[in-house]
Amino acid sequence: MTDRKKDDAKPKLLSGGNPQIPKGEGNGPVQDYIAAMPGWKRDVGQRLDGLIVRTVPAEVHKAVKWNQPFYGVKGEGWFLSFRCYTNYVQVQFLRGTSLDPMPPKASRHDEVRYLDIHEDDEPDEDQLRSWIEQAGNLPGEKM
Repeated sequence: MTDRKKDDAKPKLLSGGNPQIPKGEGNGPVQDYIAAMPGWKRDVGQRLDGLIVRTVPAEVHKAVKWNQPFYGVKGEGWFLSFRCYTNYVQVQFLRGTSLDPMPPKASRHDEVRYLDIHEDDEPDEDQLRSWIEQAGNLPGEKM
């Protein structure tokens, strides 16, 4: 009976290893999501979270929605999210077409652009910081 309770306490991993975390506002649910990211992806999540918090000039507002962490400026909307896929962590810039240069991957959503981070990638941290800073200064997406 005790083992079952332990297993039930662990977040379920959805397809691609994306943690299923209950919707919630604040740092707590985001940290729960990051802690549940499998393997090497957890380090990527920790690095992204730290970089976002250090880069955005205003106080970063965090939440988990649709099984992924979202980052925004309180009252201004969301500018970034990320999620796990089988072979990469995908960073979603909600107004990515307004960033210079645009992140590399297009979306079916007009303004969204993606950056996929694979296990052996060494993302250009200066470029990532620039995108995060630019995104944080744009009007956010209301959701």
